[in-house]
Amino acid sequence: MPLNDSILAELRSSLGDAQVLTSPEDLATYSFDGTAALNQKPGCVVFVNSAAQVAAVLAIATRTGTPVVTRGSGTGLSGGSLPSPGCIVMCTVRMNRILEIDEANLTLLTEPGVTTLQIAEAAAAVGLFYPPDPGSMKISTIGGNVAENSGGLRGLKYGITRNYVMGLQVVLPNGEILFTGNKCVKDVAGYSLKDLFVGSEGTLGVITQVLLKLIPKPAAKKTLVATFSRMDSAAQTVSDIIAAKIIPCTLEFLDRTTIHCVEDYAKIGLPLDCEALLLMETDGHPAQVAEEAAKMESIARANGSMEVRVAKDEAEANRLASARRSAFSALARVAPTTILEDATVPRSELARMVRFVEEIAKKYNLRIGTFGHMGDGNLHPTFLTDERNTEEMHRIELAFHEIFDEAIRLGGTITGEHGVGVAKKGFLPKFMGDAQMRVMRELRKSLDPQGILNPGKMFD
Repeated sequence: MPLNDSILAELRSSLGDAQVLTSPEDLATYSFDGTAALNQKPGCVVFVNSAAQVAAVLAIATRTGTPVVTRGSGTGLSGGSLPSPGCIVMCTVRMNRILEIDEANLTLLTEPGVTTLQIAEAAAAVGLFYPPDPGSMKISTIGGNVAENSGGLRGLKYGITRNYVMGLQVVLPNGEILFTGNKCVKDVAGYSLKDLFVGSEGTLGVITQVLLKLIPKPAAKKTLVATFSRMDSAAQTVSDIIAAKIIPCTLEFLDRTTIHCVEDYAKIGLPLDCEALLLMETDGHPAQVAEEAAKMESIARANGSMEVRVAKDEAEANRLASARRSAFSALARVAPTTILEDATVPRSELARMVRFVEEIAKKYNLRIGTFGHMGDGNLHPTFLTDERNTEEMHRIELAFHEIFDEAIRLGGTITGEHGVGVAKKGFLPKFMGDAQMRVMRELRKSLDPQGILNPGKMFD
């Protein structure tokens, strides 16, 4: 549904003709994000270059009651940046400057359109480290990472995006600009508003600057891959590593289906006769890294590992790590539609949850490859299907319900890093309960009384 001419004229007057797109081809291009089987054409697409332009767009939208969906690179996997009917898609990818690297205070100030990889590389160039590493980090933007509170492979040791956000510049729906947070390591003055906007999925305000915490770059790293004939043995290895007071920077797993797809895709030399693969990485002081790597190898062998490969150098480490990082790409080659899901359970329940997913695949006659972050209990059951097959898509929906119900029953959550968006909002009330849902609705209404920001996401 296109916007009326008067709103388009106001947008062009504020931004310039070249920054307002309305052609059918452009609207189709921005009608979807990384979430499978979901699309909706917006009313128009606008590109913004500054917080002042964001404020101008939001002021127009508030006055005319026009919904606004903020978008970065569109890599989200829960429909968080999926357009609403007749909305303005506001794209922030041209706000792509790193504004400051403060080596004295270990911070980096950036605009939202900078990619995660660019931030990691800028930090590394001065000997510092930005740990969050979502799978899409080569193209995902930091604004989207903050809005979705993205995780990554290093989450077990280093945490997720929220742990590195020290401040935010945010434009509120009425066009008002605020900055919350600062470079202070300690600050307990008032409510922690920055934490309110982290993970808010574009429903409370538009992020226009991010102040990030950096840390010293680890001096050394060691990478190992262990294979197992049983998933339970891999899970016990993880439990034993943690019990040995080792917190690896990466502790990832692939199941049999994913291993076969990855090997067919990347030709890494993975054994195809195993049930589970563990990718283990430790980093820090060289002596500590050597000791922890030796202990992890010993623990894996004690739990019946079929083989443990220890990377001899950085090039081999990168090849081994690519087994995990290429999992989604490898699975996506198998079927026309790849639905990458995400659920998290306590670490102690992960093997049980993986077995449950296997049972669900058999029950509904579905092909599912499972991989994820075994160290923090976050798994990604990935459905290989064809969205044109209506009957199979219905079976997938039934499987989703059972998987998320089981995750909740085991003390887990319906999403560990992908967010709620459109895809999971139906599951949120059962997970959160009445009181939490009421508080979230009231917070949203207080900041966005007209409901123009990302309507229909998280909850109706």
